[in-house]
Amino acid sequence: MAGQIPDLECQARAGTGKGAARAARREGMVPGVVFGGDADPLSIQIPFNILLKKLKAGRFKSTLFNLKVEGQEDVRVICRDVQRDVVKDLPTHFDLMRLRRTTKIALFIPVEFINEDEAPGIKKGGMLTVVRPEIELTVTAGDIPEKLVVDMAGLNIGDTVTISSITLPDGATPTIDRDFVVANLAAPAGLASSDDEAEGEEAAAEE
Repeated sequence: MAGQIPDLECQARAGTGKGAARAARREGMVPGVVFGGDADPLSIQIPFNILLKKLKAGRFKSTLFNLKVEGQEDVRVICRDVQRDVVKDLPTHFDLMRLRRTTKIALFIPVEFINEDEAPGIKKGGMLTVVRPEIELTVTAGDIPEKLVVDMAGLNIGDTVTISSITLPDGATPTIDRDFVVANLAAPAGLASSDDEAEGEEAAAEE
């Protein structure tokens, strides 16, 4: 099931070139352009504070948006560049690219862990350590999964969950080409320290 694609509301911008861009900035806007697809480039702008907030939230350049501009049809876009002031490091311009439903893109997909109450390791006091709460996948723009699910039923202390043990949507592939760790079930701190002490006592006895 595809996840909910967030809206990115922008305004059409009159004129092109540096003069029009400067005028937009004087009005508290950040100028931008939408390109690609089967349509001509579209000049747009977004309130500075809104763009800054989205940038601070993270993942702006790896999030698929539903672009809404008055007088234009909604279109799926992804940010390809954000230009910043070299001194203040604040956004001065941004580029969005239109995507077809078949376009392949890399996005971070959240991971959900289920059936913790059916994991023997949890019942023994084990602690779930999540190494990657999100996994970057290459997916098609028209079929973006809402989340990836890890079933913890049967997991014991010491077990590790790797990407190969997670069922991925059809056509989706990890951007990292190795069987990396997503999470592991570690022993309780008290149990681990007592085990270490026991091993130390055994070693001393052997000496």
